[in-house]
Amino acid sequence: MEELDGVVAQAQAAFDAVADAAELEQVKARFLGKSGVLTEASKSLGKLAPDERKAAGQKLNTLKNAVEAALAARREAIAQAALEAKLRGESVDVTLPGRGRGRGSIHPVMRTWRRVEEIFASIGFDVADGPEIETDWHNFTALNQPENHPARSMHDTFYVEGGLLLRTHTSPMQVRYARTHEPPIKVIAPGRTYRVDSDATHSPMFHQVEGLWIGEDISFADLKGVYTNFLHRFFETDQLQVRFRPSFFPFTEPSAEIDMAFGDGPLKGRWLEISGSGQVHPAVIRNFGLDPERYIGFAFGSGLERLTMLRYGVTDLRLFYEGDLRFLRQFA
Repeated sequence: MEELDGVVAQAQAAFDAVADAAELEQVKARFLGKSGVLTEASKSLGKLAPDERKAAGQKLNTLKNAVEAALAARREAIAQAALEAKLRGESVDVTLPGRGRGRGSIHPVMRTWRRVEEIFASIGFDVADGPEIETDWHNFTALNQPENHPARSMHDTFYVEGGLLLRTHTSPMQVRYARTHEPPIKVIAPGRTYRVDSDATHSPMFHQVEGLWIGEDISFADLKGVYTNFLHRFFETDQLQVRFRPSFFPFTEPSAEIDMAFGDGPLKGRWLEISGSGQVHPAVIRNFGLDPERYIGFAFGSGLERLTMLRYGVTDLRLFYEGDLRFLRQFA
C-alpha cells in the first residue's frame, strides 16, 4: 500500500488542472473508475493476510474519502466558475434607463369624434347617444322613408331577429331625443352605424354624426352658418369654400348636399362631398311629436371617417381598421 501514499496529492493536482466538468469526470475515472488506482487496490485486499487486510482496508478508505472530497470540491468550483461566467454575460447595467411600458393613443376616428363633440358643444349643442340595434320605425318610418325605399332592402341594411336592425345612421337618436325634450332642440348624435357596403371608401361598420336644431324660427341660413363655421374650426383654416347643392332626402325638404374645397394643399380647388343636409320635413317634425306649423329646423349628417380622411390625407378607409401599428402610430 506504500505506492498509494501520494495518490491524494496526484488526484488533487489532476483535478485542479481541469476546467471542464466533462473532462473532470474522465480524470475521476483514473482514480475511482472501474480500473482506477483505488479500485484496483481494493481488489488486491483479498490477497493480504487477515491482519494486514484490516489495516490496509482502513488506509484505503481514508485515501478514497480524501480523493472523493477533492473531486467534490473541484466539481463545485467548476460549477461556480460556469455560473459566474454566465452571469457576467447576462449582466444588466443598472444605470441604464428602464424599459417603460408602451403607451397607447387615441384612434384617429375617435379623435375626430371628440373634436366634433367639442366644437358643437361650444355653440350649445347637446350630445346624445342611443341604441345601435333599432326598430324599423325609428330608423325608417319616423324619418319619412317610404316602404319601398331601397335603403330598407337586405342589400343595404343588416336585419336581426324580432324585426330589429342595425341602425343605418344615427338619425334614430334624433327621433328619440326630440320625443323626450322640449324645443328649442339642439343636439348632435355621433356613433357607430352599419350598412352592407365595403370598399376603399366604405366600411360595413362606420361612424356618423347627425345634427338637429329645432325651434320656431330656424332657417336654412342657420344651417349654412352653423355647418360652415364647423368646417372652418374642424379643419383649422379659413382657406376653404363651402357650397350647398340641391338634392333629395326623404327626411328633409328642401335638401342639400354640402361640398367643400380647400384653398391650399394637395386637394386645393377640388370640390369634395362632405355631408347631407336640409330643413326637417314636416312629416318628421310631426313624428317628433311636435306641430310642424309651429316648429321648423334643420338636420345634417356627416361621416366621421370621411372627415378624418380629409383632415389627415388618408385615401383608403380600410387602413383605420386593419390594426397596423405602423399606420396608427402616426396619429399618436
